[in-house]
Amino acid sequence: MFFSFAARNLRRHWIRSALSIIGIVIGVVAIASLGVMGNSINLLVANVITDVGDTIVITPHTAIGGTFAGDPRTAVDAAIPVREVEEIRRAANPHRTVPVLQGADEVEFGRGESGYTQIIGLASDDIPILLEIADGQYPRQNQPGALVGTYLAAEYDVAPGFRLTIGNESIRVAGVLAERGFAADINPDYAIVVPDGWYESHFGARDTYPMVIVRVGNAEEIDAVKEAIDSRINRREEIVDVFDSRDMLRQYEEIYQQITVFLLGIGGISLIVAAVNILNVMYISVTERIREIGVMRSIGALRREVLRMFLYEAVLLGLIGSIIGGVLSTAFGYLISLAAVEVFTAGTTFGENITIFDLSAVGYIVFGMAFGIGTSIAAGFYPAWNASQLAPVDAMRQK
Repeated sequence: MFFSFAARNLRRHWIRSALSIIGIVIGVVAIASLGVMGNSINLLVANVITDVGDTIVITPHTAIGGTFAGDPRTAVDAAIPVREVEEIRRAANPHRTVPVLQGADEVEFGRGESGYTQIIGLASDDIPILLEIADGQYPRQNQPGALVGTYLAAEYDVAPGFRLTIGNESIRVAGVLAERGFAADINPDYAIVVPDGWYESHFGARDTYPMVIVRVGNAEEIDAVKEAIDSRINRREEIVDVFDSRDMLRQYEEIYQQITVFLLGIGGISLIVAAVNILNVMYISVTERIREIGVMRSIGALRREVLRMFLYEAVLLGLIGSIIGGVLSTAFGYLISLAAVEVFTAGTTFGENITIFDLSAVGYIVFGMAFGIGTSIAAGFYPAWNASQLAPVDAMRQK
């Protein structure tokens, strides 16, 4: 009976009720959609980052320390001299040390298609250690050939046997690399990998390297190898930075956890605004119905029954608004996530087969709905309690 009274009162003041519901909907959509977006960014990073758990990466030390891979502030002209590479090799022994050459040049793919592409130079016997072939074969020592990243090959329809023109030099495609994703060391999916001999004949002999990779056979030895390299190379001053994929993943997780908390905070503010609106609506409802409360109390209605009737109104407002908000959040959150993938991957095939919507995203939607209902109940409790404490005689005297 009291539930029907609550529903009747909401219908009688349907404009005021609708405005309260809209406020709750906005709050739930904000907190759930932003939570879904933050979660999707986390999923996106987890999908595109390849966790090479047995790899140590050594890069030149820069003035900006403690950053993450790909930080544009570290994009300075720095390199590791050959003598330091040899020191790294001794410190990492017996594990494999792989110096990496990196550059860029204009590449012609045929049919008038060309563009600047990253060129990675590796020793021929190091290439199979780092990279897998999807089609074709590895370049031979005496027969230089190029390996094309999977997304680059798909975009320009490149296959083994195809000839590329890098700068002014023609080179045969020996194979197409398997998808690797965004890794802590090299990212060849949109690059061309060539033997270091061909690289140096094309770009000129080099006595420095922008990166050195150490493959550690036993993942349990990674920390010991990192310590050995750091103590040997950086004993007098910071010359190189030594990290592994676990460090990069931890840094990205910390960054995106902070983003998620920030986004949830924005959504929470929206719900607090909605709660204030509900509080105002409930106070107005109690004020308008003081005589009605007095009549109910005079014919035997208990205080807890009056309290329950007004709480039902708050629950109905919160329930209707949260359900509508949850449905809209599912749609908005998914669309926002798709947009995030589009921006992150620049609309390329790199964004294919990426999972951005999972049970964690549903959890944020449920959390938003529960928070909306809870906020409505909390906002309506005091006005409901105040109404239940009115004495019947005093209430009936009100005009």
